[in-house]
Amino acid sequence: MKVSVVATVKDAGEAVGPFLESLAAQTRAPDEVIVVDGGSTDGTAERLRRAEGITLIEEPGANIARGRNLAIAAATHDVIAVTDADCVLEPRWLERLLVPLEAGADVAMGFYRPIAEGFLERCMAAINLPDPDEIDPARFMPSARSIAFRREAIETAGGYPEWLDIGEDMFVNHRWRELGLDRRFAPDAVVRWRLRGTLHETWTQYVRYARGDAVAGMFPERHALRLAVYGGALSALGSRGRLRKLAVAAAGLTYVATPMRRAMRRFDDPIERAAALVAVPALMAFVDAAKMAGYLAGLRAARGDAA
Repeated sequence: MKVSVVATVKDAGEAVGPFLESLAAQTRAPDEVIVVDGGSTDGTAERLRRAEGITLIEEPGANIARGRNLAIAAATHDVIAVTDADCVLEPRWLERLLVPLEAGADVAMGFYRPIAEGFLERCMAAINLPDPDEIDPARFMPSARSIAFRREAIETAGGYPEWLDIGEDMFVNHRWRELGLDRRFAPDAVVRWRLRGTLHETWTQYVRYARGDAVAGMFPERHALRLAVYGGALSALGSRGRLRKLAVAAAGLTYVATPMRRAMRRFDDPIERAAALVAVPALMAFVDAAKMAGYLAGLRAARGDAA
């Protein structure tokens, strides 16, 4: 089975070096590597141009979906593995990612772990990144940082939606589920990448994600529920009824329970553990606020386009 590895990049900076090193260290070498640069101005394209074994396509202004489609169109093999050029691939990433496809699957869904150095990054990892044993393969919606598929799978889905600037991988995941394709989880096919390091970057990221959901019509029930729950919680907290406030507190504890368990497992320092007890719930509310703001902005944009 021959495989093309494709990736997109823009202004990855120093992250390109570790990506190239991890690519060269794969136990199963790719048969070709195609990277689409969307218009880097920090020297990323120059570095990729000098790298051995990389086919670089430069397409200034291309969004991620456009870049992936260009790379897939340029690939000469019918099995495509997708990642991003700011990720670090674990040595057996490609080897393990191909196992489900070799067994007949249409799509192989890899896994990912954070490169989380600061306290904020580690808290965000506990909030957003599950452990492998938490994954239900039937419901898993993998990031395109770690995924492989047969060419006909992406063609059947219509390619990545170039009208979406963000959330394009979730859109394709939805299409594959609707089409009933054979998607299998490959938990040992792991990539790592750096999480956002500041609150401003985190806010911007989740606003953009939720805005993309609204524009694409994805997860409407989830976003509507979030808005309703927070609206109801604020109403209850503003009331005089003690039972309503207790109900809000109980619901809140249930909501934060899984991320808190992850944080307690992942933080070794007792001081950081204590700080995480406060930080994780606060950050969850912060992220939810960003999602609600982004979703409402996306709904307004979608209605404006429709008009």
